[in-house]
Amino acid sequence: MESAPIIKLKKVFKDVGQKHQRFFILNDIDLKVSHGAFLSIMGPSGAGKSTLLHILGMLEMASEGEYYFMDQAVHELSEKQRTEIYRNEIGFVFQQFHLVDDLTVYENIELPLLYKKTSAKERKSHVCDMLDRFQIVGKKDLFPEQLSGGQQQLVAIARAIVANPSVIFADEPTGNLHSDQGREIMELLKKLNTEGTTIIQVTHSETNAAYSDEIIRLVDGRIETPQ
Repeated sequence: MESAPIIKLKKVFKDVGQKHQRFFILNDIDLKVSHGAFLSIMGPSGAGKSTLLHILGMLEMASEGEYYFMDQAVHELSEKQRTEIYRNEIGFVFQQFHLVDDLTVYENIELPLLYKKTSAKERKSHVCDMLDRFQIVGKKDLFPEQLSGGQQQLVAIARAIVANPSVIFADEPTGNLHSDQGREIMELLKKLNTEGTTIIQVTHSETNAAYSDEIIRLVDGRIETPQ
């Protein structure tokens, strides 16, 4: 018997503008993502890729349609309930890193655990594990501006996974990195995926998409159906 998908969208639309002049960023999106999948979302600039990722990651709401996350009807939840799911189940990696400038590397990684009200002892243990895993122990007291782009992205990924999320959403995770750093990030995401984490990434790169086991392509806000 096939298990229920971790994510399901039904007839999702996203529009901007007034009632009589609506512009659709996403148009009639149906999508299922299995537990443990590695999905890439591709398409030209302006196709709606980041908007779709932000809706999936609960950073935005759809204008119409249904969104189920682990069988919960996200479209029927309050903002507080969605925030609770985000904090407990979701890690988000942004192209621009989105680290907090006035927090150290250690404090940036610790942030999701503070939101989850993890005990101080557990926080220290988890953060130290991340610093070891990403070989950035020597950077723990530095601030983001003192790091290279690659180092900032490593910290951003460490922050995204420290609370052991069910799904990691990554928006062009190697977009600001040189090729060696980019390959390192993609291999890291693939390893997390093989350990059971569901990964959904937006990418322009066919090389990065090759790490995934499924690719969908958006064109003008619609999922392109294979010919």
